Amino acid sequence: MAETMLESPALLEGLPEAAFIASDWRVLTANSAARALLGRDIQGAALDEVISHPAALEALERSGIDEAEEVELTGLDGSRRHWLMRTAQLADGTCLVRFVDRSEARAAEQMRVDFVANASHELRTPLATLIGYTETLREQDEHIDPPTRERFLSVVHDEARRMQRVVEDLISLSRIEAEKFTAPTDAVDLAPIIDQALRSARRMADERGSELVRDVEADLPKIAADSSQIDQLLDNLITNALRYGEPGTPVSVSADAEGPMVHLAVTDQGEGIAPEHLRRVTERFYRVDTSRSRSLGGTGLGLSIVKHIVERHRGRLAIDSEVGKGTTVHVLLPVAVS
Repeated sequence: MAETMLESPALLEGLPEAAFIASDWRVLTANSAARALLGRDIQGAALDEVISHPAALEALERSGIDEAEEVELTGLDGSRRHWLMRTAQLADGTCLVRFVDRSEARAAEQMRVDFVANASHELRTPLATLIGYTETLREQDEHIDPPTRERFLSVVHDEARRMQRVVEDLISLSRIEAEKFTAPTDAVDLAPIIDQALRSARRMADERGSELVRDVEADLPKIAADSSQIDQLLDNLITNALRYGEPGTPVSVSADAEGPMVHLAVTDQGEGIAPEHLRRVTERFYRVDTSRSRSLGGTGLGLSIVKHIVERHRGRLAIDSEVGKGTTVHVLLPVAVS
């Protein structure tokens, strides 16, 4: 095997990852990916001149003893990428060294860790409030006057509802993710779902003095959809628009056909979202303004739910926003096959 690789560099070049063959602590031959990662002039160089990572060098020193070695590396090329270095002894005593980029897998794992941490934090805060107020009510009940007791009970109720909203959104997100590989096929009329969502939002709109503007194209083609999830998507988008739009300003919902897709848009006239936040607003629990979002009843999961619903429907999500003017969320959904 070793002779074949050395005699035919194309075999080494054909590997999908950076790789080189070493012997006597020197690089014998390397593919272009390895040269891009470690330097163009690595062929013939000593390993400690090519690789400056201590854990990698220690593993390579032991590779003559162990049949195979795997080492997780960070900062190999001066970046934040994560690598898995794999070594294997070849038949002629040389060593094949490969570097597999694990950055995406590590990022996915970090997202999972962050998600658990954020979910725990979102539940821990109202839970601490619940415990504090209920302990006070239980231990000092005789000394608490009726108005204070009512205020305490109101806080307990509000915090319990807040926890309920977070749990319901987490369950909903989990359910949507579990279904993401199955695209909906039912032909669904979007206009009645928009009308229902607007009716549901009427009370919140009235409280904020905001007009709900409907602009739906006549004879809108049906979409391939799960009607309950589209209703949930609209509810999240309209609620968000009312929550973050300026009181007294309108929120508009429009829908029209665009070729093989239906374009749904929800627009508010609020503070808008700065460019540095825009690409992250669909992340779970990401908030542009943490204190404001919580005070307005947001769970930090609404746009993440919208994103996953759109992905499940094989659609496209885009957000346009201008600071000081407002935000428009665009959703493109495929027309149902007749």
